[in-house]
Amino acid sequence: MKYSVFLTSLYICIFYLILLSKKSSAADFRYEACVPRNCGNGPNITFPFYIEGLLEPYCGYPGFHLKCGKHGYPTISLPENDYRVENISYTSHSFRVCNAAVLSNLNGRCLRQIGNTTLLGRQFQYVNVTSLYLLSNCIEPLPKDLSRYKVDCQGENRDNLDLAILDKDENLQKGLENCEKNVVAPVEVHGDKESIVVGEYEENLRRGFELNYRSSSCCSMGESNGGRCGFNDTISKFRCFCPDGPHSQSCRRTDAGISAVAVVLFSIILFAFNKRKYMLNLKGKTQNDKDIELFLKNNENLTTRRYNYFGLKKMTNSFSDNLGEGGFASVYRGKLSDGRLVAVKILKESKGNGEEFINEVASISRTSHVNIVTLLGFCFEGSRRALIYEFMPNGSLEKFINHNSSIAERQLGWEKLFQIAIGIAHGIEYLHQGCNTRILHFDIKPHNILLDKDFNPKISNFGLARLCPNSSSIVSILGARGTIGYIAPEIVYRNIGDVSHKSDVYSYGMMILKMIGQTKNINVRVDHSSENYFSDWLYKN
Repeated sequence: MKYSVFLTSLYICIFYLILLSKKSSAADFRYEACVPRNCGNGPNITFPFYIEGLLEPYCGYPGFHLKCGKHGYPTISLPENDYRVENISYTSHSFRVCNAAVLSNLNGRCLRQIGNTTLLGRQFQYVNVTSLYLLSNCIEPLPKDLSRYKVDCQGENRDNLDLAILDKDENLQKGLENCEKNVVAPVEVHGDKESIVVGEYEENLRRGFELNYRSSSCCSMGESNGGRCGFNDTISKFRCFCPDGPHSQSCRRTDAGISAVAVVLFSIILFAFNKRKYMLNLKGKTQNDKDIELFLKNNENLTTRRYNYFGLKKMTNSFSDNLGEGGFASVYRGKLSDGRLVAVKILKESKGNGEEFINEVASISRTSHVNIVTLLGFCFEGSRRALIYEFMPNGSLEKFINHNSSIAERQLGWEKLFQIAIGIAHGIEYLHQGCNTRILHFDIKPHNILLDKDFNPKISNFGLARLCPNSSSIVSILGARGTIGYIAPEIVYRNIGDVSHKSDVYSYGMMILKMIGQTKNINVRVDHSSENYFSDWLYKN
C-alpha cells in the first residue's frame, strides 16, 4: 500500500514538472499582447498609454489611447487638436507634445487649422506653459503699437492669422478689442518673456510643450518583477499581467527552490484531496446536495437550461476572462454557442447551505421583464454551482455613483439617473405585482443594479429573495437579510412592524438618496459604499 502511494506521488511530481516547464515556455496571452510597441518613429508605448489598433485597451488606462499619425509618430487627441507625442518619460510621468497641424504647415505662416486647446479632467497637467493668443480678422489699419505683433501670411486668404501675442503682454487687451477671432494655444516660453517678436511664435508653436500625467503606481512592483501593467475597465481595477497570468500587484518569483517545494506540497495536497473525495463518495451526497437535487426535480418545467461543468469551461475559455471577485463568488465573461455574451457566476463552496442558489434559480426563472436580469442557465454538480446571466457591459450602478471609483469622471447625468431610477421602480413593481408569485428581493442596492450597453437598469442577485403568494403581503423570515444602510428597519427590529414587500420600497428609497447625493465611500474599510449606513451619514451631514 505504501509503495503504491509513493509511486502515485512520484508520477504526480513528474507530471507537475512537465506542466511547469510547458507553462514557463508559453506566456499568458495578455502578457504577450501588452509588449511595448511604437508607430515606427517616436517613443515606445506602454502603460498607461496604448496605441489603438496595436495594443489592446486593457494594456492602458482609459483616456490614454494614442493613434499612429503621419510620418510614423504617435498622436494624442486633445479637444479641437491632435498632438504628436515626441517623447515620454515613464519615470517622471511626463511627455512632450507638438501640435500636428503646426508641424504639417512647415511652408506657410498662417495656421488656420489650430484650435483652442483645453485639458479636460485631471489626467493631464501643463508644465511651464504660457498661453499664446493667435488673433485674426483684425481691423485695418492696425493701431501703431500693435504693428510689431503682425504676422506676414505671404498673400494667403483674408480669413487668416494677423497677430500673435502672449498672455502676459501689456497690449493683449488692445489686440482682443481690435480683432474678431482669437485662438489660445499653449506654448513653452523660456525665461521671463512677456512678449515675443514676429517669427518667434512659429518656433514656440513647433517646439511644443510638456505635460504631466497622473497614473497609479500600484503595479510598479509588478513591473520590477518582469510584469506589465494593465487595467480592467469592467471592474475598474489595475492588473499586473505576468507570464503565468494576471495578478493584482506583482508577479510571482518562480525560482527552482520554490518550484521544488511547490511540487512536494502540491503532491501531498492532491493526494489528501483525492483521499477525502473518496471518503465523501463512500458517504454519499450531502444533505444540501440532496435538497438542491430535490428542488430541481420538483421544478423540471423550468425554462432555464442546465449546463454541466465542462460546458462552463468551454463557454468561458477555461475561465480566462475574470470580470470580478467577491467573498462568495467569481464572475467570468463567456460566450454561448449562438454568439451571445454571458456573465458566468461561479459560487464558492463556502456559499451557505445551498439556499441562496435555490432562491436565485427559483426567483429569476419565474421572471421576464426588461428591468430584471435574465438567467440563461445554471450548473449544479456537487460542490460546483454556477449561474449564467446575460452580459451587462457597463457593470453595476455602484461604480457610477461612487466618487472613490476610478471612473468617477464619467458620472451619469441627472436625466440618465432619473431614467435609471424609473427603470428600477418598474422592475420592483413587476416583482411585487407582475408575477404569478410575488417575489421580495430584500437586497435592493446600487451594487445589485446592472446596466446594459444603453445604461438600462436590470435588478440582479436574488440570493436573499423570498417567494410568497400574491394574496399575502406579510412574510416571516429568520434573521436579518440585506445590506446595512439599505435594509428596512422592520427586518432588524421586529417589534416596529411586519416584514413585507414594502421593505424593498424602503431599500429603493435609500438607493435613490444615494444616487442623488452621489456620496463618497465614507468608510474606507468596506468593500462597497452600499455597506455604509446612509441614514447615519445624512444625520451627520
